[in-house]
Amino acid sequence: MQLVVARIGRAHGIKGEVTVEVRTDEPELRLPPGAVLATEPASAGPLTIETGRVHSGRLLLRFDGVRDRNAAEALRNILLIAEVDPEEFPEDPEEFYDHQLIDLDVVTVDGMEVGRISEISHLPYQDLLIVKRPGGDEVMIPFVSEVVPEIDLEAQRAVIDPPPGLLDEAEAEIAGNRKDESAGNRSEGNRKDDTGGVRKGDTGGVRKGDTAGGREGESS
Repeated sequence: MQLVVARIGRAHGIKGEVTVEVRTDEPELRLPPGAVLATEPASAGPLTIETGRVHSGRLLLRFDGVRDRNAAEALRNILLIAEVDPEEFPEDPEEFYDHQLIDLDVVTVDGMEVGRISEISHLPYQDLLIVKRPGGDEVMIPFVSEVVPEIDLEAQRAVIDPPPGLLDEAEAEIAGNRKDESAGNRSEGNRKDDTGGVRKGDTGGVRKGDTAGGREGESS
C-alpha cells in the first residue's frame, strides 16, 4: 500500500535542501537517507533521499541530483509516497495509520450513529477526523482520547464522547447560556475560570500516523 508520508516545502539555502512537511509519526523509518520514494505527480520521481537533518525543529532533506536552490524550489508541493505493508501497525497501540481510520463508522458512547470517517485532517497541534453524516454534511471531530475514547478496528467503529455543541450547535448555545448565567451569579471577588464542563483536547495524547491523502495546507 502506498501512503503519503511528507510534502516538500520551500527550498532551504543554496545547496539543494528543502523543508518538508512531515505526515508520519515515524520519519526515521519512512524518510531515512537512501530511501527511494514515489511522488505525486509521478513524473517528479522517484526521489532518493541523500541526506536529512533537523533545523529549528523542521526536517530538511536533500535528494540525489538536486544541487542548487532552483532545482530544490522546483520540487515544492510534491508529495512523497512510501510503500507500506497494509498489515503493519504503529508501535504505539494508541496510534493509527490514516488508512485504518478511513471508512470507520462513528457512534457516540450512547450508541447514536453519527456517520463515517471520510478523511483525516492533520493540523499543526491536533488531528481531526472528518466525519460525513447521513445527510451529507460533515463534522470535524478532534482526534484526542477525551473525545474519541475507543477505536475498534475489528468492529470497524470509532466511539466518540462529544462535548456539547460538537454535533449540535443548539447544544452549544444552551451550554453557553448556562455558563453566562452561572458567571453572572458569582461575586466579582470570587470569579474563577469556568470551562462550563466542556472537555478540552489533550495535545499530549494526540494520535497520528501516515496519511493517505488529507487536506492540503502549506505549512512551510
